[in-house]
Amino acid sequence: MSNLRTLVFFATPPHDCSYLPDREATTMFVDPRANIDKKLYSQLTALGFRRSGSHYYRPHCEQCNACVPVRLNVREFKPDRNQRRIVKKNQDLDCTFAPASFSETYYRLYERYIEERHKDGDMYPPSREQFISFLVEGATDSWFLEIRLKGELVGLAAVDLLDDGLSAIYTVFDPDLEDRSLGTFAVLWQVQETQRRDLPHLYLGYWIRECRKMNYKTRFRPIEALRDGHWRELDPD
Repeated sequence: MSNLRTLVFFATPPHDCSYLPDREATTMFVDPRANIDKKLYSQLTALGFRRSGSHYYRPHCEQCNACVPVRLNVREFKPDRNQRRIVKKNQDLDCTFAPASFSETYYRLYERYIEERHKDGDMYPPSREQFISFLVEGATDSWFLEIRLKGELVGLAAVDLLDDGLSAIYTVFDPDLEDRSLGTFAVLWQVQETQRRDLPHLYLGYWIRECRKMNYKTRFRPIEALRDGHWRELDPD
């Protein structure tokens, strides 16, 4: 079994940044041959790594540190007025956890979401192989949050269970229900699930001040950022 001392890391050649225009990015990733169990995955996450399928990575850019790992302190979290409104608006939804797996129902929602909201992103065009390699492969203690309205799947969030919390991997939802703010609702549900499990943290990935798509993360307070090897409360204002 691998551990932090025995892990081997690689770095990609510089490539176009997916988040900020006119910048190059370099990604550090764990040797894909390493055997990553839940304990090691939890340690890597606390060090700022993320999981994409069976790959564990973090930004490693020489001239830029815009990607900041962030996590929510759920024990101190108090929803703001808008977040309380979103919870109330979605009281008619049914939410359940299911083991991460492939199904045509899951994929159709994923496909529609990518095609309608992310045609300009790296994940377009979607494919079944992409869905599996991104959200199903490499799962250790990985789950899908199913969000249903009158029995119909309208949202799907990939969530990993760690030793010290949950890690929010990715969320898709029915584009026709944009007014329900299902992305925010999924995070709020994961906050409650983390609290129910009496765990301290919900990891939200990377926050990038200059990237509009990432700014929603700082609406959850208190948010903590990993800088210089230490987690500290972040004041994004």
